[in-house]
Amino acid sequence: MAGALLLTVPLLAGYLLDLWLGDPDNRPHPVRVFGNAIAKGEKWLNQGRFRFLKGAGMSIMLVASVFAFFYCLNVILLSVPALYLAVNSAWVYYGLANHSLIAEGRKVFSVLEYEGLGAGRRQLSRIVGRDTSKLNAQQIRIAVLETMSENLSDGVIAPLFYYAVAGVPGMMAYKMVNTMDSMLGYRSERYEWFGKFAARLDDVANFIPARLTATLMVLVVGSRRGLRFIFRFGSKHKSPNAGYPEAAFAGILDCRFGGPNVYHGKLVEKPFIGENDRVIESNEITIAARVNQRTCLAMVLMIILAHLSFSADSLF
Repeated sequence: MAGALLLTVPLLAGYLLDLWLGDPDNRPHPVRVFGNAIAKGEKWLNQGRFRFLKGAGMSIMLVASVFAFFYCLNVILLSVPALYLAVNSAWVYYGLANHSLIAEGRKVFSVLEYEGLGAGRRQLSRIVGRDTSKLNAQQIRIAVLETMSENLSDGVIAPLFYYAVAGVPGMMAYKMVNTMDSMLGYRSERYEWFGKFAARLDDVANFIPARLTATLMVLVVGSRRGLRFIFRFGSKHKSPNAGYPEAAFAGILDCRFGGPNVYHGKLVEKPFIGENDRVIESNEITIAARVNQRTCLAMVLMIILAHLSFSADSLF
């Protein structure tokens, strides 16, 4: 039972801290450290020949180093259980992004409604990679909902999944994978070969979490249409993973996501997810927030119950 508590107490504490505080904007954050390491490695290695091999080597080294660092740190901290719990609670808090994801989504909807289209476009550009300069109000709201569903997977459920599998070392190794993909996973002249391994590694890492996220989303609100959409539209997205939570959310809301968008100056043809091309209302951000909160809580409770049940069974 003591071993289960070493996992469940930091998980619950970190979840509550994220629920209360959100991401620290102006304070040190592990992901900023990861980003700096990636940027320095890319600047040094992404030149000359064998870019794919150099990118793959850097990716493997960074992920392994992160896992090893947090594993060794935990081995040291185990000698002082109270300190172990406090430090790991902080890491879980840093590893989750649910509060900030919802807050940013709400902010775009609010700015769009009260400050107008131009302000809404600028606010949206803070959280998406697409060109927002020509989007109308409907497209802005759809972009927010797509981003919230996709990032519910890779910013919330996936870190929790890897915490369940390998504790804080697993969670932070995943955060490194996801950070590398966000920085290097572009099909551009600069990153096409150097970032290819990181992008594929992220695809593999998110395979189970994306489908788990979609399933939890429809279960927590009891949406049969959302479940049908997962099977019907989940695999139609260009990404092997992003389509599943997006399909679930499109089914929950009975709306249509996807379609062509401009990314980094290039038109990207994305398939439509859903069929009901209806107007998204301003108050639907509340539904999105509720789905995200319930899905995150369900995942946390599942992990806690699984660890406590496994610990209890091991006593007999």
